[in-house]
Amino acid sequence: MRAPVSWLRELVGAEAVPESMTGEQVAAALVKVGLEEEGIHGGEITGPLVVGRVLELTPEPQKNGKTINWCQVDVGEHGQRVTEGTPQGIVCGAHNFAVGDLVVCVLPGGVLPGPFPISARKTYGHVSNGMICSAKELGLGEDHDGIIVLSEWFADQPEVLASLEPGQDAIALLGLAEEVVEVNVTPDRGYAFSMRGIARDLALSLGVDFTDPIDAPRAAAPAANDSGYEVRLEDDAPINGVEGCDRYVARVIRGIDVTAQSPSWLKARVTQMGMRPISLAVDVTNYVMLLTGQPLHAFDLDKLSGSIVVRRARAGEKLTTLDDIERTLDPEDLLITDAGERPLVIAGVMGGETCEIDEGSTNVLIEAAHFDPISVARSARRHRLPSEAAKRFERGVDPEITAAAAQLAVELLVQLGGGTVDAGATDVGAPVPLDAFTMAADLPSRLVGLEFSTDEVTTALRRIGCEVAADGETLRVTPPSWRPDLRTGPDLVEEVARSRGYDAIPSVLPQAPGGQGLTAGQRARRLVAATLAQQGLTEVLSYPFTSAARHDALQYAADDARRRAVTVANPLSDEAPILRTSVLDTLADVARRNVGRGMGDVAVYELGLVYEPTESGAKAPIPTLGQRPADEVLDQINAAVPAQPRHAAGILAGASRTAGPWGPAEPVGAADAVAVVLAVARALGETLTVTQTEHAPFHPGRCAELALADGTVVAHAGELHPKAVDALELPARTAAFEIDLDALTAGAGEVTQARKLSTMPVARTDVALVVAEDVPAATVEAALRQGAGEQLEAVELFDIYRGDQVGEGRKSLAYRLTFRPVDTTLTTAEVSATRDRAVAEAAKATGAEQRM
Repeated sequence: MRAPVSWLRELVGAEAVPESMTGEQVAAALVKVGLEEEGIHGGEITGPLVVGRVLELTPEPQKNGKTINWCQVDVGEHGQRVTEGTPQGIVCGAHNFAVGDLVVCVLPGGVLPGPFPISARKTYGHVSNGMICSAKELGLGEDHDGIIVLSEWFADQPEVLASLEPGQDAIALLGLAEEVVEVNVTPDRGYAFSMRGIARDLALSLGVDFTDPIDAPRAAAPAANDSGYEVRLEDDAPINGVEGCDRYVARVIRGIDVTAQSPSWLKARVTQMGMRPISLAVDVTNYVMLLTGQPLHAFDLDKLSGSIVVRRARAGEKLTTLDDIERTLDPEDLLITDAGERPLVIAGVMGGETCEIDEGSTNVLIEAAHFDPISVARSARRHRLPSEAAKRFERGVDPEITAAAAQLAVELLVQLGGGTVDAGATDVGAPVPLDAFTMAADLPSRLVGLEFSTDEVTTALRRIGCEVAADGETLRVTPPSWRPDLRTGPDLVEEVARSRGYDAIPSVLPQAPGGQGLTAGQRARRLVAATLAQQGLTEVLSYPFTSAARHDALQYAADDARRRAVTVANPLSDEAPILRTSVLDTLADVARRNVGRGMGDVAVYELGLVYEPTESGAKAPIPTLGQRPADEVLDQINAAVPAQPRHAAGILAGASRTAGPWGPAEPVGAADAVAVVLAVARALGETLTVTQTEHAPFHPGRCAELALADGTVVAHAGELHPKAVDALELPARTAAFEIDLDALTAGAGEVTQARKLSTMPVARTDVALVVAEDVPAATVEAALRQGAGEQLEAVELFDIYRGDQVGEGRKSLAYRLTFRPVDTTLTTAEVSATRDRAVAEAAKATGAEQRM
């Protein structure tokens, strides 16, 4: 939200905000009370920017079909030094001016917003000493087709026109040096989406009383009567039991000249606030909204049939909005309709074309209403219409200023466009007032850590608009109508704290209470992250949103459980409407982006959640507001929440070891991905069994399944399928892995019994076993371990042979067995006997034959 310093000065007072107060100082004062500075605008134009009078204008057609004007312009005592005091030759492509007109010229040495420095340059066969400016080039509007003609710009200010002369400084004349402070409005401070709200907070920061600018129009607004325009509120499907519209004010003006130009002060205010001046009716309603925070809508009265009905949309209804898009309405959308039939407006979001004011309009109806924030927010998101009105309604608009805002708009329209105001005034509905509640007077002192007297607390709360009644050590507080976020004592404590200034609150590091520290699961996850980093991988984060197209790219089978995904109700992008069921779904984008930006060797990993929809597909019920949901409702909500196991995934591409004095580069392979998973398991004290398998998106012959001793599969690793690599635009032979951390760390909290370390020498022996081609090496290894018993310290597969010596369809697996007893030295005979038992067990379990 933007706030011109001069406008704040008008609202807060020149004594509190003197001319010498800069935008930076204003921003600092607002930060002090919690309104975060987004930026300071203005002062971007530097001179010479002057008033010029057109002395000569010669049209010159060009070969490209365009006609330019070669102008001689009197700019007073400005211009280039060699021609000082003489007319300047300027090329201009606009055609909305004539000889004798006063225009705005930027001369060589000046700088326009951009920045766009101006210099004398040759163009269209002439040396142009500057530029005649349009409103857009000066940041005063969007009009770029014609230049600013000052007799039109200041048509409503004859005294200004009479004082204009060539060479006069146009920066001061047009207010281009004025600073505008921009603040970030958080969702709980909707009141700050208005000059009224920002000015009140500035007054709070500066310690001065604030006079509400809405007081005068509030006093002038007529009471509702029977002769006003008919309005009916008929919301038959309120959301969460809250009426979509609880107040609607309508005022009628007849005989207005809607083609009248908005005065320069109004255009300047609207432009400074970041909006575009359009027409008198639009500019006035925007101005009132910016001042008060109350969005308004102006209807062409003659296009209405006699009454307005506020209701929910019907199935299949459509409305073409002002952005010329036909929208299919949802039954949850609240509508403003003509006599209950024809939709006119999506309430609080955007109007329709059918009731738009045009140049032929003479009778206008002004709407000021209060709509339910949830209803407006849902409609705005559903139709992707983040309008200025919606931004205010969804954060909460003051329901008590509705009539006053309409009155202010009516006064301005009649003042600037003529016409007469109907005596009838419509004001239907009854907003629910905010409830009063009690707070201990010492609560701010206890929560903030600073001493606040009861008088200081009371004064601070009254300055933000609260009504406060003291009863001993208890305060009974009624929040102001524009602060629906104030509901409890701690809410008020924040207001008291910011009245003194957040900068006055000391930064004290809290003392951690005694406890057990991190949970076993947290320690395990940190250990996993550290281990992956030690393996040379870089941690990244990706958004968890993906699409069914990604499932196709990853070669998931049609019946793969990972294709069942949770659909996001309001996705950030239509291209990613579902939540990931595998971290590789989204990690692939990160890897591709790094490869595309020149990273030849990539090794990235991510720890994150995946989302598994419930089997029933049940939706969570919406509980009633204002009370704790019943246990059965909570159970239904919990049952509808999808399972969210934590996974770790990684993608490896390029070289696992770069070339150097130690030898040539080694490309990444499936074994590298498997090794990373095994390293993670060892760090957690787990031993995994590695078995060849087929599992998308991996290459069917280069994929490993890793399981715990009880058979629980906790990871897959290997080389990605060539089709997946092509679809994901990754380098050939890219490897990857994905670990189910919840399954792997399930036993992380269990105490591991330490074993006595043996100091005895090791004994090693090799054995080669011939098995069928389809027998996994992991199965043979498990059998060897089973047969060898506790004295077997390690088993290492060091060679695989296929060939004539073992026969077709068979392979030879060579293992190195390492034995280490606990308290004695093994003899050769004992080693041989243990080896034979291991071989016998392998033969029994897999049909292995010892190769001699």
